[in-house]
Amino acid sequence: MVFIMQDFLQLDMDDALPLRDVVLNTLRRAILLGELKPGERLMELHLAEKLGVSRTPIREAIRILELEGLVTMMPRKGAAVAQITEKSMNDVLEVRRALDALCAELACDRITSEELDALRLASDSFEAAVRTADAKEIAHADVAFHDIIVRATGNQRLIQLVNTLSEQMYRYRFEYIKDTSQHETLIKEHRIIYQSIVSKDRETAAAAAKTHIDNQEKAIIRQIRLDREISSEFV
Repeated sequence: MVFIMQDFLQLDMDDALPLRDVVLNTLRRAILLGELKPGERLMELHLAEKLGVSRTPIREAIRILELEGLVTMMPRKGAAVAQITEKSMNDVLEVRRALDALCAELACDRITSEELDALRLASDSFEAAVRTADAKEIAHADVAFHDIIVRATGNQRLIQLVNTLSEQMYRYRFEYIKDTSQHETLIKEHRIIYQSIVSKDRETAAAAAKTHIDNQEKAIIRQIRLDREISSEFV
């Protein structure tokens, strides 16, 4: 399948960053938000012309995105946006499920009163974002909520491990959030996680964190299989 490069692609300019990082952030964001579609070829010359840069920062960005698992190299075809497959998703969510459960348990023991206040505000902000039905805003609020829990563990190695998966996790989370039928479930899950941390209920917090990931996995698998069925109709 051949995809046409969308006209939306523009540099996310940041004067504080070198051009290489600006190009990287622009392409990463487009992939995570689904603006660059799974399977879409990333042609260096085309991207360079579109973004108004040389091919060097494009090539460097693609190399980093490949290491992050967001880009794959196709024999005789070059770089393409990585497909969202059940295997790749399972690999990421399996690890994140265990890490999130551990984060929830540790947060029950270590979260400060200031972080609890921040978590409450983040929970309220998430619910407000859900009411807007804006997937980007919901995803941003969701990340903010979970980031507070991760930081509350006070475990720098754990924080680093979670951050390592953050880019790929965001991609799957965004696919899940786009399904509006799951929005009320998301709100309920966040409330349970928040309340269990307030109550210092480690068992409930860990179980809720695991359920949160399990529901994402089920929903995304349904979407992957639906997309596969639709694609097969055009073969």
